[in-house]
Amino acid sequence: MTYNKEALKEAIVQKLRLNYGCTEQQANDGEMLKACAMVLRDIMAERGVQTRLDTNRQEKRKVHYMSMEFLMGRSLMKNAYNLGLLEPLREAVGELGFKAADLFDMEPDAGLGNGGLGRLAACYLDSMTTLDIPATGYSICYELGIFKQKIVEGQQVELPDDWKNLGDAWLMPKPQEAEEIHFGGKVRTRWDNGHHMVVHEDYTRVLAIPCDMEVAGYGTEHVNTLRLWDAKSPKPIDMQLFRAGQYLQASEEQAMADVISKILYPEDNHYEGKSLRLKQQYFFVSATVQSITRQHIEVYGTLKNFHEKNVIQINDTHPALVIPELMRILIDDAGMNWEEAWHITKNAVAYTNHTVLAEALECWPQKLMEELLPRVWQIIQEISKRWQERVEGFYHGDMQKVEKMAIIWGGSVRMANLCIAGGTAVNGVSALHSDILRNDVFRDACVMEPEKFKNVTNGIDHRRWLAQINPGLDSLICELTGGNDYLTVPQKLRELESYADDAAVLKRLEEIKQQNKEAFAKFAKRQQGVVLNTNGIFDVQVKRLHEYKRQLLNVLHIISLYLQLKDHPDMEMVPQTFLFGAKAAPGYAVAKRIIQLINSLADEINNNPICKDKLQVVFLENYRVSMAEMLMPASEVSQQISTAGKEASGTGNMKFMMNGALTVGTLDGANVEMHEMLGDENIFLFGLTADEAARLSTNYDPMLFYNRDGMLRRVLDQIKHGFRDGKTYEDLYQRLLYGANCPADQYLLLADFGSYCAAEQRMVNTYRNREQWNKMSLRNIARSGIFAADRSIAEYAENIWHVPYKK
Repeated sequence: MTYNKEALKEAIVQKLRLNYGCTEQQANDGEMLKACAMVLRDIMAERGVQTRLDTNRQEKRKVHYMSMEFLMGRSLMKNAYNLGLLEPLREAVGELGFKAADLFDMEPDAGLGNGGLGRLAACYLDSMTTLDIPATGYSICYELGIFKQKIVEGQQVELPDDWKNLGDAWLMPKPQEAEEIHFGGKVRTRWDNGHHMVVHEDYTRVLAIPCDMEVAGYGTEHVNTLRLWDAKSPKPIDMQLFRAGQYLQASEEQAMADVISKILYPEDNHYEGKSLRLKQQYFFVSATVQSITRQHIEVYGTLKNFHEKNVIQINDTHPALVIPELMRILIDDAGMNWEEAWHITKNAVAYTNHTVLAEALECWPQKLMEELLPRVWQIIQEISKRWQERVEGFYHGDMQKVEKMAIIWGGSVRMANLCIAGGTAVNGVSALHSDILRNDVFRDACVMEPEKFKNVTNGIDHRRWLAQINPGLDSLICELTGGNDYLTVPQKLRELESYADDAAVLKRLEEIKQQNKEAFAKFAKRQQGVVLNTNGIFDVQVKRLHEYKRQLLNVLHIISLYLQLKDHPDMEMVPQTFLFGAKAAPGYAVAKRIIQLINSLADEINNNPICKDKLQVVFLENYRVSMAEMLMPASEVSQQISTAGKEASGTGNMKFMMNGALTVGTLDGANVEMHEMLGDENIFLFGLTADEAARLSTNYDPMLFYNRDGMLRRVLDQIKHGFRDGKTYEDLYQRLLYGANCPADQYLLLADFGSYCAAEQRMVNTYRNREQWNKMSLRNIARSGIFAADRSIAEYAENIWHVPYKK
């Protein structure tokens, strides 16, 4: 069926009557939003059925993308855009008496992720669908997802984020495809006619109910699926206990199951938290592998060709248990021997590493693994033994290398090493990151199996992060390049560079940026009552709050500007509006203190008359995808200032670049490749390189920088003494100079402070020359096509998954 305005109107009216028992005149905004979502969902579901039929008929290899996070954001506008129905939907909604913009704005973000990892997964699912790759994403259907952030007296407070209240219109529960997950219990083994039989008994059962979310590609009939698993107990309420008045005990098993899919990343600084996290990961993995293998058998009748028709991509170490779980099914359920099962598993699983930080290379206590997953633990032991024998043989008994590469060692199970041993490919997500994995983090494994290690630099969904969120820029690009071909051929953006000397084009580019700044200022006023100075440079740092991302270095620089302004109140100054947005993990005390410091500084600066129209600092509350969609087009400076060698890639840096913001950054992550594309003249680099940072860290004394640099000393003393709100930050002062259960200034803020301030000054001086600035902005946009997710997915398809894709 072809959908136009009239067809959409009729379908929406029918949804209102059948699902909500009301007419369009009686419906409220929430009911209209859900009705629109259901209409688009039906269109995608019909196409999805046909996609799956074609895939099975043609026996195509399928991609299964497993990630603990999928930060989808809002879906109504995105799905309408990809389906080519955005304008007809706007018109249909308008003629039914509603404003489409209001509906788009009221849709909650699907908070199924924490940051870049989850947003990357969402971008990749869009690109896989657009490139006609048969793919399914898998995650948990978190009831609350990432928390809503509220700032109270400068401090972060976490509130529940009930995104499903309106967002569940996209979900299609499929209880008939539920899978049963087993925890605890004990394992018995016996031999039967020469076969080793394994019996798992006395376990606790949890049901995994799939809730499918259809994903439309752009310019294609192809539709893929995001399968989200919801946890439920298979046992009903104990009516005997309920009748006896023991209400809580009667529903205890249900509550224990429900908590698995309650919230993203429960705190794990205690045993109960670790146990819940491991339960989440195995629940997610076991449900997924059972579902994949069951569907495969329905088509082929055997699992012997599983690796030929399926590839499982695990996004970071969270889904690493897919390796022993697939082995369990192949051995215990399909009756294969170890060698055959291992061959299939190794050729079906690939691993993407997203970090070099030791804290994020997951390790689980051996005792916890034994108690919760006894059969999986047995399989991990066997994998570990065989892997260790290989390592010992290759390195001639060098126990230092054996210890480093071991899967089980010192009472811990190392998930990254499990991924390396059990996968067909290991890839980093930027050229620098992949080099660090090969030459440092996983060096010994790379020497053993060099062909296994690859690189796929991250990419972003440019249809969403440029065309959809920045319609002014999209219109200009289409006009200058002769159409919208860049939506499927992002390299077409390079044609913009021929206009770098066209004064009229540069003027329009500047006008578009100013309009976007004013639009974001209205958004900020509406969201949190702040009045932004749109004449100031919008200097932006938005990302997860972590010490290595160095929001604190940004703060040190702003304090130095403030102190200069206090010394010379009449000094001429290009106005600057510093915008921060970040959520800190609830248990990350230092990150939460940095948020409090930013808010103290904002209070100090924004209430001092000498800063009026010169300096402004704003912490944007509850940073999320929908806010980023407003902020990226308005940003002029992108802060990408992590300690060199610590950021795997970054994707925010790409979104800023694609929207014409200029980067102030270190040579870290994908900044390295951005610099290769832009040259020194179109980016503001500073600081130590990864090699220099590594060398300095071995013998680093931050006090040398404190004593040598008078301004740095004043800045740190200001933090120690505090601000007008009466709050002092001596703990952060001590952490930088002396350490506190950690090395002093372990992310080298003081070493890079002088270079960073100089880069910021170069940026401000360049901003004064509007023609030069706009040329640089245009070149950033023109050269950003390489960072489209379509390019990343094409590389995965060719080099790792070995599946065809639409070129």
